[in-house]
Amino acid sequence: MRNAKLQFPVAILSVILLNLLTNAPTLADSTSPRLAAYYDLKMLVCGQTAFQWKGDDRPLPVADDVIQVGVGRDASYVLTTSGHLLTWSESPEEKTEILDRVAWFVAGRSGVFAARKDNTFDYIARTERLFGASEITPPIKIGASVIAASIGDSADYFIKDNNTLFVKGRAHRGQYGDGKLKSSTSFIPVANNVVAIKAHTGHAILLTQDGSVLGTGGNIYGPLGRHGIGDKAILWGEVFTNAVAIATGSSHSLALRPDRSLWQWGRDIGLEPEKIMDGVAAAAADQSSSLALLNDNSLWQWQRGEQPKKHFQCPLN
Repeated sequence: MRNAKLQFPVAILSVILLNLLTNAPTLADSTSPRLAAYYDLKMLVCGQTAFQWKGDDRPLPVADDVIQVGVGRDASYVLTTSGHLLTWSESPEEKTEILDRVAWFVAGRSGVFAARKDNTFDYIARTERLFGASEITPPIKIGASVIAASIGDSADYFIKDNNTLFVKGRAHRGQYGDGKLKSSTSFIPVANNVVAIKAHTGHAILLTQDGSVLGTGGNIYGPLGRHGIGDKAILWGEVFTNAVAIATGSSHSLALRPDRSLWQWGRDIGLEPEKIMDGVAAAAADQSSSLALLNDNSLWQWQRGEQPKKHFQCPLN
């Protein structure tokens, strides 16, 4: 396991730059609470209105008074300005409240992590049988003082306020990054000096306080760059540097740098990170495409290996 050395001035600078880029810490499913993408389902916040779409469809408004969005494979989530976490599967007209007093959350195929306003941290499971669209279980308290988290397809992660990364779930692809392939039924520490974590299909990438992006887990198609390419990496290894925010899809990854340039690598792109856009405020990745929200509130979308295309413009308030 590679532990980056604490560099306090750089850490503080990274947080400041991250807030400038995304208007929030890296505690969302993407680089910002305003964007969410997972498999083929996507969401965006314009002002306080949530929009949703699949594939190349046009985004349509689905909820108001929203400050954060999230998606599972077939489930959508919004966090309201009053701290209520709502979800639906088929129709946004059939929203169900699953938790209140929520400060932020992350969603995925198997459930939701929610940080409460009293500093506690809960997990709400949804069985895999219906790919995250099943009945919701009662919340389970995981701990407190969590600053970021991610729900992966096979392992779940969270970061405590001392910047220690914890993981629980399957480890068959090296998802823990501790050199072992042994799963744990309870959360165990696996990395230090971490400020962000993103996980997807058997792999994960993290962001350290000095701006390094490390990866571990399955890497058949290159979401970890050259680290473990063709099979898997079982130790955290450096993939990118000088980043302030990260996102990953099923087989490719994204990173934002302090100059607001967006970089990508992975399947249909290449193993070496390449710059794809400038002026990016937030980014997200799903099964086969990438999203970028620019500083002018225009949303760009493109398939892996293709060039970005303008997909939507946030309406003027």
